[in-house]
Order: sequence, then C-alpha cells, then structure tokens
Amino acid sequence: MGLLDMILGMVSGKSGSAGDSGHPLGAALSSLLEQNGGVQGLMTKFSEGGLGEVFSSWVGMGANKAVSGEQISALLGSEQVQALASNLGIDPAKASDFLADYLPKIIDKLTPTGEVGAGVDQSSGLAALLPSLLSSLAGGASKQA
Repeated sequence: MGLLDMILGMVSGKSGSAGDSGHPLGAALSSLLEQNGGVQGLMTKFSEGGLGEVFSSWVGMGANKAVSGEQISALLGSEQVQALASNLGIDPAKASDFLADYLPKIIDKLTPTGEVGAGVDQSSGLAALLPSLLSSLAGGASKQA
C-alpha cells in the first residue's frame, strides 16, 4: 500500500507537463489503491465479487478481459466511485466508466511480469500510462462541459 502510494506520487510529480502541479488523477488512483489494499487487495475484492478471472486476465500476460462501469461500482461501492468522481470533478457514472476502461490497463502496467508481487519496478508502467489517462480524462471532461 505505502509503496504504491509512493510510486503514484512519484509518477504524479513527473507528469507536470499538463500544467497542473500534483495531478488529482494520481492522488485519486493512489487513494483508490490504498483503500482497497493495493493490487493484492483489489485482486481479492474482484475474486470475492465473482470477477477473479477478469482481474487475473489484467495481471496475466494475455489480453485483458473487459469489465463494465456497473461491475466496478458494485465491486468498489458507490462511496469509492463518488469519492473518485468528486476528486476528479466528474460525474460518478463517468468515473465508473473511466475505471472500467482504465483499471485493466493500470493493473496490467502495475504487474509487468504477470504476477502480483512486491519487488517489481512498477513506476515505469505507471509513468508511461498516466499521461494517456490524463489526456483521455481531459478529453472526456471537455466533451461533458
């Protein structure tokens, strides 16, 4: 948990090119991971919610299986989705759809060896992914406005 928080903090600090200092996306993702016990905790939550095979596809080396915004909301709970939406200044439905689109990619990048484990350098995957997430979110937010 603390390691992922630190990594996401470092990634957020690296991506100052969008003009914001300390992107809320990095903080929101860090908070989401921390609240759920990191990647390991999310894996447990997905398994208990009947979506363990879906989550395992994100960790594994093959193609990522899809998940819906409704499934994300049901697994994480409306409070967490509301908090993410509030932190990012977007509608909760958009937040759950955003997570459905990008959580598989985030988990995939956090587990480059196909395993959930400590000792793997996860910062490079997040560093490569965060600008894309920020761009996508900004594009979606400007379409909402």
